[in-house]
Amino acid sequence: MTAAPDSRRALLEAILAAAIRETHAGERLRAALALEGDTLRLAGRALARDARLVVLAVGKAAGAMALALEDVAGERIAAGLAVTKAGHGAPLRRCALLEAGHPVPDARSAAAGREVLRLAEAARPDDVLVVLLSGGASSLLACPQPGLELEDLAATTALLLRAGAEIVELNAVRKHLTELSGGRLVARARSRTVEVCVVSDVLGDRLDVIGSGPCAPDPTTFADALGVLGRRRVLARVPAAVRSHLEAGARGERSESPKPGDPVFAKVRTTLLAANRDALAAAAREAGARGLRAVVVSGSLRGEARDAGRRLAALGCALRDVGPVCLLAGGETTVTVRGPGRGGRSQELCLAAALALDGEPRVAMLAAGTDGSDGPTDAAGAFADGGSVARGARLGLDARACLARNDAHGFFAVEGGVLRTGPTGTNVLDLALVLVRP
Repeated sequence: MTAAPDSRRALLEAILAAAIRETHAGERLRAALALEGDTLRLAGRALARDARLVVLAVGKAAGAMALALEDVAGERIAAGLAVTKAGHGAPLRRCALLEAGHPVPDARSAAAGREVLRLAEAARPDDVLVVLLSGGASSLLACPQPGLELEDLAATTALLLRAGAEIVELNAVRKHLTELSGGRLVARARSRTVEVCVVSDVLGDRLDVIGSGPCAPDPTTFADALGVLGRRRVLARVPAAVRSHLEAGARGERSESPKPGDPVFAKVRTTLLAANRDALAAAAREAGARGLRAVVVSGSLRGEARDAGRRLAALGCALRDVGPVCLLAGGETTVTVRGPGRGGRSQELCLAAALALDGEPRVAMLAAGTDGSDGPTDAAGAFADGGSVARGARLGLDARACLARNDAHGFFAVEGGVLRTGPTGTNVLDLALVLVRP
């Protein structure tokens, strides 16, 4: 393997690391907690002094969040469960830890969903149910509604992912196929007090979309879910049971998810702990501290990853005689899968940028998922500069052909630009950093 050269990569990695530290879910939760004598406060609000805590932590940052709560609340936790992606766990003492499938649900996801439901229904009315929610929960708690099988959920999820569906679309469908999403967890919970702490992995920080909104009212309907499948041209290919289930719901033959205004949500208080804007702000501060002029060019990066990569590369090239500058963008792009390769949205973004930057010595880019994972690979993202294409060519790789078959990981893993961070303890969307040095 040939490593991508020079100090520019190290500089961009340092800026990314600062953004991840600032948004670490466990540290953000710890900062929101205060133990004053025997009074526990969460985001400034005192919890009932004699109330037991029942903890449900779900998502890629579930381990970090549950560990932070254990450290502060200690024996007040009467029962707890953390459900996370494989490899994203933590050494918990009072909460059980389960791993489940992501981004496509598996048998562990269905089992975890059933266990979460059991714990929520077993909590006493005077218990405080504490829900620690981060991105990835939709897949990790994929317990199918009656009449559906896990295979139906997995096939539908895979079809939508390959079709490039955005998270709002994907979760509108999942909220009408699973038992706990779309506010149904709160509807089933017996506790009269539900405290929800959220790390946002969606644009706009919509509570009904983060983790498919298990504790939030759902503004979408069965008809909306059918509309998503139609727009993404997969309606005819989803399992027949899924299509029949959604069509029956649209006719009013299935119970809808709880909607805005439903009194069940009166017992819920939600605290947003961290979001992509916090990561962007931290990255900008770090870039400034390192002598760069930091410019946030987008806090809502979306659309096809390859198109976003080309746009960011073009913007960097337009500023190549100005500098030194660090351009910052945050959000979540999508990938429409056209070929058999492996990759993720950040790696595909960087491969498209590498082609646009070919031969340009003054611009470099790094893009990564803040959770440390990018698609079905072990990478967080990638680094690209004006020499990436040539380095790949010397190793027998055709960058354009790799992009055409969605094999960004295959390219960067050999060329040397692949970025591996491991699980980070947070999940606040993606960051793309463009360094311009005259």
